[in-house]
Amino acid sequence: MEVEEAGETRTSWSGEMHSVLYDHAGKKRKQDPAPEPVIRIIEDEEEEEEDGGNMPEHMKDSEEPSNKRVKPVSKSNSLTGVITPVKTPALKRIGQSISRSISFRTDARPLPPASLRSRGKASSFPRRRNSQCWSDTVESHDLTAKEIKRQEVIYELTQGERQLIEDLSLVKKVYYEPMLKLDIMTESELGQIFGTLDSLIPLHEDLLERLERLRGSEKTVGEVGPTLLNWFPCLGAYVTYCCNQVGAKALLDQKKHEKRVEHFLRLCQESSFSRKLDLWNFLDLPRSRLVKYPLLLKEIQKCTPPEHPDEDTIPEALDTIHNIVAEVNKKTGEAECQFYRRGLVYLEDSQRISEIQQSRFLYCHGELKNNKGQRLHVFLFELALVLTRPGEDRDLGQVFHVYRQPLPNALINLEEIPDGEAAGGGTFRGAFTGGNDKVKNCFRVSSRGRSKVNPYCLQANDSFSKQQWITCLRQAIVQSRDRTAQTSQSQLSLHPDPALCHIASLSLSSDAEMADHTCR
Repeated sequence: MEVEEAGETRTSWSGEMHSVLYDHAGKKRKQDPAPEPVIRIIEDEEEEEEDGGNMPEHMKDSEEPSNKRVKPVSKSNSLTGVITPVKTPALKRIGQSISRSISFRTDARPLPPASLRSRGKASSFPRRRNSQCWSDTVESHDLTAKEIKRQEVIYELTQGERQLIEDLSLVKKVYYEPMLKLDIMTESELGQIFGTLDSLIPLHEDLLERLERLRGSEKTVGEVGPTLLNWFPCLGAYVTYCCNQVGAKALLDQKKHEKRVEHFLRLCQESSFSRKLDLWNFLDLPRSRLVKYPLLLKEIQKCTPPEHPDEDTIPEALDTIHNIVAEVNKKTGEAECQFYRRGLVYLEDSQRISEIQQSRFLYCHGELKNNKGQRLHVFLFELALVLTRPGEDRDLGQVFHVYRQPLPNALINLEEIPDGEAAGGGTFRGAFTGGNDKVKNCFRVSSRGRSKVNPYCLQANDSFSKQQWITCLRQAIVQSRDRTAQTSQSQLSLHPDPALCHIASLSLSSDAEMADHTCR
């Protein structure tokens, strides 16, 4: 429903990721000598019928516009003024103008609806996603149900590329350029946060163009496998972008504590073009898109009939994308491990165990409580378990002070504490139980062969988090012990015992001599 409101406006939100369509346009009335603009907002038709049925008669008959002075949206300094290359006002005035143009007060008086065609020019940024299917784009077809499903998946692949390009372009225009112009962040900081995002846009534009060329006169796609097989190697560029995301997320979280940054990002998120997504949601879209390619290809493979040209190329393309995703995950894990290793602050030299520096990736990390109720940030590296306390450093940003002695994974003993176990000996009393006699979501880790290291009793936030930690710890322990055993075996093979070599040579000589004597 379109409702004109004078002086005040009302907005509503629909869905988690989508915002309601707004129409801000100034409109003059001929009733008064000095016409005043009126703000128009589009709402649902169902709400129009409800309001019309419950509206008092005196309000239905009243069509007189309010004489309140309302600043027209077209003249206000909204966030669009920051995006366009015109003169940019101060950040404070931007927020004030947006607050004036978008009000959440609900006591406005509804006026008769106007036609949707009277709207002004729409924003260049999409406010909601197009949920159109392939079947909606064709008038008629004689395809089987399986082939229709195949065309739908290919169409979803194409539309996903188009939407990703729109989002990445929006991020550059709405976030990067305004923050640089307003000096909200330095060019170096923005470069660290946005990384190589610019290089991904032409990459996906290329795939979109290839997919569009595949559509025939009947808007169907015949063979898509060779196109994907040839294009997928271009996704190697994702290694650099995803590896940078670890440090980018940490820097962005740190900058959010600054008032100007937080204020700007909040205004953007509240605006309709963001679809209630924050900046990091947009920056993480490429990674989400990358892991979706194998799923789409599996669906195409299921719908591909026998003897189809794609029968051989789709499996090859699927293997290619699986290898690329695995490589990106591996490199990203290594970058994450190095990032957090650099952030560790050791209180004693004995805490610098070699297993930490030798680790190539992280199994998991997150917040746990110890038996004193203290919040710790625990890292499960490839070869070591490290308990830390988060802190801040003026130069390095967030750091992690190592708490107690790290434990090599190969020496860890893991004990799962069942929920409801009585808190005996004061180990969990108070901190874990909150005055109760039962504990929940707890487990204990200790080190065998190192008596000076006391057991660590840790508590997760919930049962799901506890189970994740238990699973990762068991996997880390098994793989670390296997690695240790293989290392020991390889060392023995490289440096064999001379006495054993002598025995072996003697036995071989004896066998040879015995065979010689037998022949004689």
